[in-house]
Order: sequence, then structure tokens, then C-alpha cells
Amino acid sequence: MTVYCAPFEPAAPGVAAAVGAIGGEVHVVDGLPAVQRALAGRPDETLVVLGSTVDTGEALAFASRVRRDRPAAGVILVRDRIDVGTLTDALRGGVREVVQSGDLAGLADACRRSQELSAHVPGTAADGGHKAGQVLTVFSTKGGAGKTTLATNLAVVLQQAGRRVCLVDLDLAFGDVAISLQLDPERTVVDAVAMAGRMDPTGVASLLTPWRPGLDCVLAPVVPGDAEKVPAAAVGELLGVLRGMFDHVVVDTPAQFTDHVLIALDASSRHALLTTPDVPSLKNLRLTLDMLDLLSYPREYRTVVLNRADAKVGLTVTDIERVVRTPVTERVPSSRDVPASTNRGVPIVADQPRHPVSVAVRRFAERHLLGQQVLAEGPTQRRGVLLPARGRREAS
Repeated sequence: MTVYCAPFEPAAPGVAAAVGAIGGEVHVVDGLPAVQRALAGRPDETLVVLGSTVDTGEALAFASRVRRDRPAAGVILVRDRIDVGTLTDALRGGVREVVQSGDLAGLADACRRSQELSAHVPGTAADGGHKAGQVLTVFSTKGGAGKTTLATNLAVVLQQAGRRVCLVDLDLAFGDVAISLQLDPERTVVDAVAMAGRMDPTGVASLLTPWRPGLDCVLAPVVPGDAEKVPAAAVGELLGVLRGMFDHVVVDTPAQFTDHVLIALDASSRHALLTTPDVPSLKNLRLTLDMLDLLSYPREYRTVVLNRADAKVGLTVTDIERVVRTPVTERVPSSRDVPASTNRGVPIVADQPRHPVSVAVRRFAERHLLGQQVLAEGPTQRRGVLLPARGRREAS
């Protein structure tokens, strides 16, 4: 059932019908006290719609209380006039979406999205007692190594295995996850900035862009300059909340040691370090490994992945391991089918599950992610000798 608050609103019957069209009964009440009473009698209620006649200040205060006391419940706000200030205040207050009065189709879509997001919030019936998940960061300091391809395909493999997965595009300036999956983001990681310091599953759920059931994405900003607005601390807070919402969080990164990347590495229990069989890439991998040693990241977190492993460039795996002074854990072959699949917006593991590249990615997931038990404490607590955060940034 959905609770719809509509004091003195002539259009209430039509709005109630639009909300009810997504399924379930709509309980119409005439004020916020009545909403409170309705929620008290329905502990599993996950959707409240506040009509245009509800005072904005009272609506935001109510949404803030709901977010604190019932994180699984979503609040949709209907307004006659929507401006940037209203949207910002609503997001900070815990409102999931703001819809224009009279837009019944938009309201129905917003309600549907809210109910889908509620299923991801820990503690709901759909959640099933979810435990903290794994964070995997895919990283390489050499551009063009295939980080986004590996990250997206790993996320799909985990989703196909029945896990709940979030793919985070942390390449804030030039992220390609959205275009690789042909997604049209309504919200991106920059929208998390307004929640900094008070991020919770309800707010973070509003940032998700679904690909298919079981796989959601937090996408990189699409507006030039927005990348500079995202502080590293907000990324750490975001990953912490996502870890509580999903079985796996896969993080795609830019090709450099930024503060945001260091935060992701801190949050991760697995680092997929990607390289290709060419001298510049191998040199960068060696420097990356030295940097991770300097920052005291445990070596057992690392998985060195050789992409385009069968390229005829005169370097054998033995040569590569001698250069980087560490074993190559996984190998992914090269294939023209990979960019062709990306151009179609379907990762190759979904498009051609028996392809050699798909088999290699699935082998990676089975060896290092699927079935691996996650320790109860956070990854940063399992590190050995730690440099202070300032020292880590200066080292980068």
C-alpha cells in the first residue's frame, strides 16, 4: 500500500489513481499526522507521496524523520513549482524525487523507481538480511588498458551469478561506464555531494541507475567541471554505504593515483591491477606495485591481470613477470569482438558467454570473488603498517 497525503487537494482522486496504477492500494490521508498514524500501523510500508498542498518545510522535515527512522521508506514530493533550490533542499532532506503537479505519468514512474530502490535498502523484506559486501577496485596507471571493459564485464558476471552488484564509475572526468552500457543517467556521483556527512541507504539508492535486475550503477558526472565538485571524503562515505547495500561493489577508476582512487583502494578487499603486454604499460605496473607497497596495502589483495595476453608483440608471460617482478594471476585474450560488443552496449560476457574473453573474466570472478568469504571488519582495518592519510596523498 502507498500512503498519499493530500490535504484540501482537488486533484487527489486522479493522483491516487496514477499512483495506484503501479500496483497496490493507495491510502489517501489529509495531513502529516495522519501519515504518521498510517505508517505506525504498517511497518512494511515503503512509499509515501506528499501532495502539492503539503507545506514544503513541513514536508522536508517529515522526509528527514522518515529517512532516519524508516530508511526503507521513500518519500515522493509533488510541487506546483520546481526550482534548483527546492530540488537541493529535497535531496538533502531525504526526498527521493520531486515531481511537477499534473505530471501523472512522471509521478507513477517516480513511485515505481522508489519501490525498486527500497528493495536495495538493508533491513527490508526484499533485502533478506543482507551482509556487508566486497569492494573491488580495477586500476591501471596506463590509459587504454581496458579497465572499463574488465569492470563492466566482471560486474555482469557477478550479477549473472545471482549477486547484487553496483558498478561505480570513479573516472569522474572521463568515465565511460554509461556509454559502454548505453545508460542515460538522471543522477550521477556528483549528486552525492549534497548528502556528504549524512549519507544513508535511502539517499544513496536515489543515485543508482539500473542496467538489469541485480546490477545498478553509480555513474560519472556528465557536465564538464562537475568532477571537481566531488570531494574524496564523499566517495569514501558513498562506498561505505554501497558496501552495506550490495554483495559486490566494482569500482572503475581513472589512470592515475588521485585522492578518490586512494579512497577506493582503502575501501577495497581486492585490487585488480590491469596491464597489457607492452613496455610502457609494464613500466607503469611496476611503479604501481611499488606505490602500493609504499602505502602498505597487503599484497594478498592484489590480482595482476594481463589483458590482450595473446598479442603477438614478442613478450612472453615469463618476460612480463620478470619485468614487473610479480606473478601474472589472470590472463584475458585479445579479440575484436570486445570493442564490437561495447559498441552495441552489451558486455561480451552477456553477448557471447562462451567467448574466450568471457571465459577468462568468469574465471577471474570464480577464483577471486565468488564464494570468497568477506571478513566482518572493514578492509582498512586489515591493512598492515599504515601511513597517515596526508602521507598517502603526498606520496601520490
